[in-house]
Amino acid sequence: MNIKQHTIKKPVTVSGVGLHTGVEANMTFLPAKPNHGIKFQRVDLENEPIVDADVDNVVDLSRGTTIEQNGARINTVEHTLAALVGLQIDNVLIQLDGPEPPIMDGSSKVYIDSLAEAGTEEQNALRNFFEVPESIFYRDKSRDVEIAALPLDDYRLTVMVDYNSPVLGSQHASLNDINQFSKEIASCRTFCFLHELEMLHKNNLIKGGDLNNAIVVVDRVVEDHELDNLAKLFNKEKVEVKKEGILNNVELRYKNEPARHKLLDVVGDLALVGRPLKAQILAARPGHAANVAFAKKLKKMMEEQNNNVPQYNPKLPPVLDINQISNILPHRYPFLLIDKIFHLDEETVAGVKNVTMNEPFFQGHFPGNPVMPGVLQVEAMAQIGGILVLNTVPDPENYWTYFLGIESFRFRRMVLPGDSLVIRCELLAPIKRGIAKMKGQAYVGGNLVCEGTMTASIVRKDS
Repeated sequence: MNIKQHTIKKPVTVSGVGLHTGVEANMTFLPAKPNHGIKFQRVDLENEPIVDADVDNVVDLSRGTTIEQNGARINTVEHTLAALVGLQIDNVLIQLDGPEPPIMDGSSKVYIDSLAEAGTEEQNALRNFFEVPESIFYRDKSRDVEIAALPLDDYRLTVMVDYNSPVLGSQHASLNDINQFSKEIASCRTFCFLHELEMLHKNNLIKGGDLNNAIVVVDRVVEDHELDNLAKLFNKEKVEVKKEGILNNVELRYKNEPARHKLLDVVGDLALVGRPLKAQILAARPGHAANVAFAKKLKKMMEEQNNNVPQYNPKLPPVLDINQISNILPHRYPFLLIDKIFHLDEETVAGVKNVTMNEPFFQGHFPGNPVMPGVLQVEAMAQIGGILVLNTVPDPENYWTYFLGIESFRFRRMVLPGDSLVIRCELLAPIKRGIAKMKGQAYVGGNLVCEGTMTASIVRKDS
């Protein structure tokens, strides 16, 4: 996966009819600066309003994902968003002169090809990944849908679909490398069942539908007069049923093309979380409603995690500088692993450890590939926690602090030279008999890198 943010090198335009609105539209992708994100713009409306690709802006899920903001609505955004995620494009402005992106052939392939033609450009900013910190689950019993996200230092997806159809059967699709999206997933087209067509048409959907931009699955015996009616519906001279159960001789690009398209939809809908994801996604019988509900759950977790990140402002004077810290803790070079404390109250402490290439442990720990040892991250956290514990006595210089236990420690990502570890420790219960139990979390750039629970005791030096 790309580490740095990317945009496109030059504008590129695709044109065509929208699947559900049936309105012709031109859609132009424009380069955007770092941290811009993915935004749509309705240039056909007064003041050309902007619509952020954000799950909070979802307003309709009728056979597609529709977003709305500032009085502007964009229908069926999932195929466009999937293409951008598949190419790892972070920043782009998408100008539309109509209400819906062109459906093209019902997949993301044309978008992928056009964006690839424009070329991508690395930007001087790191991608702000949301790394799922723990397993998160969603279930809709009424639709028999289950989706899960598991912690993983990568982005992988597996989808299973089962429509009790003799034509489709049970299908699976997986994407183990986002770089393979363009080759393995992007060309897979949207699909529906024959019995859904008339319902969709009566509900003023699929106005731009055509047998060239969707797979129609025939899972029952069809009379000739029904085929004649379908021919009139799609302005075709003749409509036939392929022996595999696909309407009008459309050849499947893969045996499991429907499952692959559902995976494409999941990728597009989860883009609405607003940040690139690191997780293993497992989805059984997903649909747009479930995808968006799960995206909202992920965003809520993301926001809660961000709310826990200590707000460190290096411009403000510290609560304790290195000299004051040295008066409290007995640690010295090369084992004093705190640079400053910027928050301290009766229950919480927060401090900073700046990691540099001059750390003595880098000489022997993975020479040529400097990574801060996890045990030293724990030690830095323990020292900051020690400040919290020693803050409860009037003469901290006369006390020792000792580890009694370490529980449930997890390491989310590597800590490298140049990183600033922002560490927060919070008491889980009042200190009794000199025993303190704390929850510790460490962040780099707002991303959680490690967390766990520590138990320590404070003992007088003269005891």
